[in-house]
Amino acid sequence: MALSRIWSGFIVIAILVAAVKCFFFGQSEIFSWMVIGKADDPTNLTKVNGIIETCWTSVELCVKLIGILALFMGFMSIAERAGGIRLLSRIVGPFFSKLFPEIPKGHPSMGHMIMNFSANLLGLDNAATPFGLKAMESLQELNPSKDTASNAQIMFLCLHAAGLSLIPVSVIAIRASQNASDPTDVFIPCLIVTFVGTMAAMLIVAFKQKINLLQPVIIGWVFSISAVIALLVFYVTSLNADGIKSFSGLLSNGLILFVFLVIVLGGLYKKIDVFDAFIDGAKNGFETAVKIIPYLVGMLVAISMLRTSGTFDVVILGIKNIFVYLGADTRFVEALPTALIRPLSGGAARGMMVDTMTAYGADSFPSKLSGIFQGASDTTFYVIAVYFGSVSIKNTRYAVGAMLLADLVGVCTAISLAYLFFG
Repeated sequence: MALSRIWSGFIVIAILVAAVKCFFFGQSEIFSWMVIGKADDPTNLTKVNGIIETCWTSVELCVKLIGILALFMGFMSIAERAGGIRLLSRIVGPFFSKLFPEIPKGHPSMGHMIMNFSANLLGLDNAATPFGLKAMESLQELNPSKDTASNAQIMFLCLHAAGLSLIPVSVIAIRASQNASDPTDVFIPCLIVTFVGTMAAMLIVAFKQKINLLQPVIIGWVFSISAVIALLVFYVTSLNADGIKSFSGLLSNGLILFVFLVIVLGGLYKKIDVFDAFIDGAKNGFETAVKIIPYLVGMLVAISMLRTSGTFDVVILGIKNIFVYLGADTRFVEALPTALIRPLSGGAARGMMVDTMTAYGADSFPSKLSGIFQGASDTTFYVIAVYFGSVSIKNTRYAVGAMLLADLVGVCTAISLAYLFFG
């Protein structure tokens, strides 16, 4: 119900803002931009695709997802038949059984979730999505109310959307291309923000679900993961921008190939029909990609209307005026467009970050903060549309509120760290 109200609010607010601009400020072209506008049209001042183009983009995105989902779900099917997923589930069982008390010990969903979290940590977006959709499918099998999100699904998606990631490779690459004096200076702040956001998501959902996070097993796992991340950070900070990019590529891409190798060898050892298992899983990937099209079209169209109507500009101007009135430092406001649009669209947020760097310089305070925003969270509403849509969940309960609250914690943390690190 919450998602329905937010979606409706996006559309109503966008149309009202556009109407005000059209009838009171003389922007007579705005309705055309909202409906048939194209981002590459020089006469389109919004530089954003309208409703019609967004519909095409949504379907094209799902078509591209078909291949990725088919590939990774095919390998996941091999791993399941070979018993690899259950083995992984038993390994993380002591931790996940406390964090997800409704999931039976050794259930395959635990293995799917840990693979999703691992892919996220390494920045493997293409792998994280299939693993995450498979986790939602496994959790849906345990869900007694098929159209309502379960506690386990909410906890999983909130942790996923928090976007804990080790190296913000794309942010560093863009900063390097913009000739920043130190493209890697946002690395530590980005990592801290994603870690804080993940812990905030865990605390928020645990409070709602009355889960005791002070259990020794949970504390032990959290500290162990933190220690591993700290060691990787210690190594990465000794590298330059090119070194970080090379290390990240070697680690992430090498890990994908290693996982494929282990899965195939495991399937051969267990004497299963490896290719048949792959085909069965790949078929499921195709069906999943087709199933999420309506959800993705609906969400992306609403987001497009918000952007083309100029609603974000109104919000940013209002925030800036408030802080000017209070006599506070307003440098962070110039980076807020990236933070506000990041939960809605990763590509749009990346564009906002580049625009900020172009306008203020790659070494400016707003540009560095914009980079932290870009590297510090996931696209919340995309996650909601795709993951809940893949299992036909209609009632998301408090999931949207919990994710947005965790996003807000991340934004506040990013602003604080930017002032701490960059003055």
